[in-house]
Amino acid sequence: MELTLNAPALLFPTVSLLLLAYTNRFLALATLIRNLHAQYKTEPTPHILAQINNLRRRVKLIRDMQVLGVFSLFLSALCMFLIFGENSLLAKYVFGSSLLALMASLSLSIAELYISIKALNIQLGDMEEDSVRQPWNKPDAR
Repeated sequence: MELTLNAPALLFPTVSLLLLAYTNRFLALATLIRNLHAQYKTEPTPHILAQINNLRRRVKLIRDMQVLGVFSLFLSALCMFLIFGENSLLAKYVFGSSLLALMASLSLSIAELYISIKALNIQLGDMEEDSVRQPWNKPDAR
């Protein structure tokens, strides 16, 4: 297989959009953490603490996702430099490493998604507890 400049260049827009999505996730979590922290300071509850602990794990995963994404982009640029310098064997290995870093970043993204679902379940669990205490508020089961 011949590796041309086009292959690593294709990763640039992909990884850039991925990093933008990761940054948006991070900013949304940062806002949520700040709000929950302020709420916890005024009214500490185990529910809020569980949410904050969940968000802490998610922020660390997003950080690692971003690092791997940037590393993938760096390796793609290095690969293009190696192709330009006509070092095709090393360029293939670097490009393969770039793809592995991108796949690792995407894998962490999946893990973060599952943790976010757990966070929603914590929130919904609180609502379910309220409906058990007040059965007249349960929605109709039709």
